[in-house]
Amino acid sequence: MAKVNYNYEKRARELEKQKKKEEKRKKKEALKNADAKDETEEESSSSDSE
Repeated sequence: MAKVNYNYEKRARELEKQKKKEEKRKKKEALKNADAKDETEEESSSSDSE
């Protein structure tokens, strides 16, 4: 009977967690950039109306 390679399984789980964490970080960064862009657009439009 073949021996189970727990280190491989653990490494696969770690890589999956790392990938998910990176995707989450990029998503948060994109939302943050979108919010900052909206704020700058609002500031420029309010200053144009003056």
